[in-house]
Amino acid sequence: MDIIAKISEELKIRREQTKAAIDLIDAGNTIPFIARYRKEKTGALNDEVLRNLYDRLIYLRNLEEKKETVLKSIEEQGKLTEELKKSILAAETQIAVDDLYRPYRPKRRTRATIAKEKGLEPLANIISLQMTKTSILEEAKKYINEEKDVKTVEDAINGAKDIIAENISDDADYRKQIRKYTFDKGNIVSTAKDSEAESVYEMYYDFTESIKKLPGHRVLALNRGEKEKILSIKIEAPVEDIIRYLEKNVIHTNNEEIRNILKEVVADAYDRLIAPAIERELRSEATENAEDGAIKVFGKNLEQLLMQPPIAGQVVLGWDPAFRTGCKIAVVDPTGKVLDTTVIFPTAPQNKVEESKAVIKKLIEKYNVTLISLGNGTASRESEQVIVEIIKEIPKNVQYIIVNEAGASVYSASKLATEEFPNFDVGQRSATSMARRLQDPLAELVKIDPKSIGVGQYQHDMNQKKLNEALSAVVEDCVNKVGVDLNTASVSLLEYVSGVTKAVAKNIVTYREENGKFTSRKQLLKVAKLGPKAFEQCAGFMRILDGKNPLDATGVHPESYDATTKLLEKLGYTSEDITNKNLGDLPKKIKDYKALAADLEVGEITLKDIVKELEKPARDPREDMPKPILRSDILELKDLTPGMTLKGTVRNVIDFGAFVDIGVHQDGLVHISEMSNKFIKHPLEVVSVGDIVDVKVLSVDVKKKRIQLSMKL
Repeated sequence: MDIIAKISEELKIRREQTKAAIDLIDAGNTIPFIARYRKEKTGALNDEVLRNLYDRLIYLRNLEEKKETVLKSIEEQGKLTEELKKSILAAETQIAVDDLYRPYRPKRRTRATIAKEKGLEPLANIISLQMTKTSILEEAKKYINEEKDVKTVEDAINGAKDIIAENISDDADYRKQIRKYTFDKGNIVSTAKDSEAESVYEMYYDFTESIKKLPGHRVLALNRGEKEKILSIKIEAPVEDIIRYLEKNVIHTNNEEIRNILKEVVADAYDRLIAPAIERELRSEATENAEDGAIKVFGKNLEQLLMQPPIAGQVVLGWDPAFRTGCKIAVVDPTGKVLDTTVIFPTAPQNKVEESKAVIKKLIEKYNVTLISLGNGTASRESEQVIVEIIKEIPKNVQYIIVNEAGASVYSASKLATEEFPNFDVGQRSATSMARRLQDPLAELVKIDPKSIGVGQYQHDMNQKKLNEALSAVVEDCVNKVGVDLNTASVSLLEYVSGVTKAVAKNIVTYREENGKFTSRKQLLKVAKLGPKAFEQCAGFMRILDGKNPLDATGVHPESYDATTKLLEKLGYTSEDITNKNLGDLPKKIKDYKALAADLEVGEITLKDIVKELEKPARDPREDMPKPILRSDILELKDLTPGMTLKGTVRNVIDFGAFVDIGVHQDGLVHISEMSNKFIKHPLEVVSVGDIVDVKVLSVDVKKKRIQLSMKL
């Protein structure tokens, strides 16, 4: 297979782009580095295309390896024909290769192999060829052999049937066609093991849907219901069509005796050998596709969450609500440094409301707190009531925001949190995390296992290796898009930087602790285990905000420093103009990028990237994202009425809709049918996590705590 041609065709990119990307990957370059600093070579392929290219490259290379193994195995058996070799080499999927290899794969002892051991293969061939002039019963008598446990004519014929059935089952063309019939016309059928039992799977107690049309989220829900032993699931295939197809291809005689035998064989081959295997394959394929779809949605949601804009320059009070153990409070300064921690008991059973309010008011006054970040967990509603009262009672302008606690408890009990805050208890760490995830969501959320962040669906039911790889890639892309401050970044953040391993991330922090702040990117070469290749990969993503060279604060790669200096001199600027951000009109001074790029000996795309960086040095791409909604008053579920229009924040996007936080502690659901007046295939076409949207209340079920919303205003 021409892998380069295949990938180019699938991704709709030019052959030279694919080849360049593969060469760069094979040379050990990371995806973020290729996407950002090797645009000249790849024709500016973005990280999403490069990730897809990488995944297909691995799959197709594994497929080619499998073909080699299969060809070698068949050749060793002396059964490899030119036609078979051609079919295997032309196969485009693992399943197609498996189908072709099936007749030659070493088998465990089956009914057919036992029949062959009894010497019944010639009889099977006679029946299959359908050319005998004599009665099959007469032919079968020749194979009676007491020693081989063939005592009767029936034994001989039954053994021959088993051999023919397995041959039919092993035929690649039959399997391919039956798989297509089943996929195109088959249904998934689900029934309850106990129809009286109440469960979240009640809609699947008597459920039928076309395999072809079954959406991914239903596949995953059915799988979970089956795993929990609540549902029984099977595939209902178009059996009559399949049997008719097999009979048409297998039976070519008018001999009634042989026709009847082969009809029995066809039915047995399908029921016993083909149908169970096809069912397993189709369900496995449906699950894999559903998982891939869910991982893609999870990845998009995670990206939006990580790329939420930081709330800079504010002193934030993090509030981790609870009942019995009290609400944990942490005050952090604008850089994330913890200034104070305490515990208050405004909620049941203590109900020390006035005392708690006095403590919070003092903290607000002492540290000039401007924002309260309240976790949305247990006792959040009660805590919000207290916060709103405090805001009304003080002259200072303070706002609050309810943040998603997902993952905070996982982080606060982790080894990482213990190392970061050895003198804090779990609650203090959690409250600190509440505050910090507002100030810099990316820096804080990278400390948490992406699966625990709460923006996916069925994440615990899917292939964990594939999920981890996909989510790690999303985090890696986000961290490198934003860049990291080399002098403040944690190990957790640094290990996602292109070319930096966990060990190197620790060594960077150790070097910083032992030698003081980095003043130049070149100092990275003094860090243990960070060689020239790793430096090339990571340097452009590291930022030094007050270093010796102003370019170290930008996304310009050190390999382009000479060209950048020449550019500034040519246009009458100095390096001080970078620091003072005086380069806003730089693009206007360039009339001919192509000529200037040739003069500076850089690529035209690289020059445009350099100019973009200099125009807004150290610009944070998250600035373009919607800002979170800050609140100063409370809204409760009982306050909602149908028709009411509110502003909300998209918290999670799933296959059938999106959950929107409208400030009442219970996210409302906007079903996909209520998202747009035009038809959409997936909610991600309309919204992303973190989006600020206007919604209308359709219905409220206070008892079940369900809110139905619409974006069709």
